[in-house]
Amino acid sequence: MATNEHFFYVLECIDGSYYAGYTNDLEKRLAAHNAGKGAKYTRAKGPVKVIHQETFETKPLAMKAEYAFKQLSKTQKIRYIAEGKKGT
Repeated sequence: MATNEHFFYVLECIDGSYYAGYTNDLEKRLAAHNAGKGAKYTRAKGPVKVIHQETFETKPLAMKAEYAFKQLSKTQKIRYIAEGKKGT
């Protein structure tokens, strides 16, 4: 069920670490992560749960948000998620 929505999302892994990603089908992507068919990082750290998501109109905007999030320190990431921020 592909849509015109583009998601930047953050997963919390079983070890407490975060994984940030992009998709246009969040439910399908989460199922893939939890089935061990998602990113290599999450295969050994599952199960995972979505702790943050943002919706964008275009793939480049969603990927820009993902990149910006990945540049943050762990403390900044925790604050970002807690505040439910969107954008920079």
